[in-house]
Amino acid sequence: MSTQDHVLGTPAAYRRVLADRDFRLLWAGSTVSLAGDGMTFVALAWLVLSQPGGTARLGLLTVCFTLPVFAGGLLVGPLLDRFDKRHVLAADCVLRGGAVGSLPLAAAAGEAPAWLPFAVAAVHGLLKMVPLAGFPAAIPDLVRRADLDAANALEALSFGTAGVVGPSLGGLLIAGVGAPHVLAVDAASYLVFAVAALAVRRPLTPGPRAGAATTPTARLPVLLRDRLLVATTLAFMAFNVAEGMLLVVAPWLAKTHLPGGSSALGLLLAALAAGELAGGAVAGLWRPRLDPLRALAFAQLAAGGGFLAVLLAPRPWGVAAGFLAIGLFSAPMTVWAQSLRMERIPGPLRGRAFSALRTLMQATPPLGAALATPILRKEDLALAAASMFLVAAAPVLMLLAPGTRRPPD
Repeated sequence: MSTQDHVLGTPAAYRRVLADRDFRLLWAGSTVSLAGDGMTFVALAWLVLSQPGGTARLGLLTVCFTLPVFAGGLLVGPLLDRFDKRHVLAADCVLRGGAVGSLPLAAAAGEAPAWLPFAVAAVHGLLKMVPLAGFPAAIPDLVRRADLDAANALEALSFGTAGVVGPSLGGLLIAGVGAPHVLAVDAASYLVFAVAALAVRRPLTPGPRAGAATTPTARLPVLLRDRLLVATTLAFMAFNVAEGMLLVVAPWLAKTHLPGGSSALGLLLAALAAGELAGGAVAGLWRPRLDPLRALAFAQLAAGGGFLAVLLAPRPWGVAAGFLAIGLFSAPMTVWAQSLRMERIPGPLRGRAFSALRTLMQATPPLGAALATPILRKEDLALAAASMFLVAAAPVLMLLAPGTRRPPD
C-alpha cells in the first residue's frame, strides 16, 4: 500500500487482508463464535432468573462468568506460545462448546441441575482468554506488517458487530424457542470456529523455541523494559477505568437527569456502539501523518473529552453526541496501539503478552464502576464528569513524554 493510500484511506487494505484465505477463515470463525458468546450470557442469566431466588443468584452468575478470566489469562499465554495456535483455539472450542452444550442436553433429558449454569459460566470464563489472546497473537503470522491496522480494525469490527447482534438475537430467540435452545446455537458456533481454525493451512507457532523459557527473548519481563508497551498499557488501563465509571454513570444519568428513562439509556449505549464501529472501520484505512504514538495520544484526549458531555444533561442528544465521540476516538486507539504492540513484541512472546495485556484490560472496568458509585451517591454530576475526563485523558502526558519510544535495553 502506498503512503498516499494509507493517508487518504481506501478499502484496498481490507480487500487485501480478507483475500488471504487463512486470515479470512480465522476471522470469520471468530466473528461467528463471538456472536454466539453474546447470546450465552443473556441465556444463562435468563435461566438463573427463572430459578427460585434468581435475582440474588444473578450476582453469583456474574462472578462465575468474570472472575475465572484472570486465572485463565495466566494459563493461556504459555499454551499459545508453546503449541500451534490453530490447535489451541480448536481445543478451546471443543471444551467450551461441550460445556455450553451440556445445558440444552440436560434440559432435553429432563431438568437441568440448578448448579449447571454456574459451572458453564465458570468454564466459559476460565477459557475466555484463549480466543481473546490467540487471535491477535496469530495476526502478525497471517498478514503483512503494512496491513496490521486493517487486520486489527477487522477484529474490532467483529467485537462491535457481535456485541450488537449476539445479545439482541439471543433475547429474540429466548422468547421464541427458549434459553436452552439458544445455548445450543452458541455450542454450534464453537464448532464453526473449530473447523475454521483447523482449516488454516499455515502453522501458527513461532517455531521450535517458542516455549523455551531459557531463551532471553522468551522471557516476558523483558517487555517491562519497553517504555512504549508500558506507557500504552497503562494509558489503556486508565481509559478502561473511565469507561467502567461510564457504565455506572450512564444508567444513573438516564434515570435521574434525562427524559425518556430506559429509552435514553438505549440511545446512549447505541451511540457508543455506533461510534466504536465507525471509528474501528476508519482506523483500519487511515492513520494521521503524526508519529503513531502522538496519534494515539490525541485520539485518547479527544475520546476523553467525550466524557464531559454528560454535563449537557438534560439534553439527551447532546449527551449521546459525547458517547458517540468516546466510541469514535477510542476505537482507533485500540487498533493503532495493537499494531504498535505487534511490531514490538517478539513472536515467541505474543501469546503470553496478549494474554497478559487483555487480562489487565478485563480487570480495570470493574475498578471504575467501584470508583463511580460513591460519587453518584453524592449526586455530583460535575465531579463524575471531571473524574472520568481526568482518568481518561491524563495518561496522554505519559504517551507524549520524551523517551517513551525508546526501545527496551
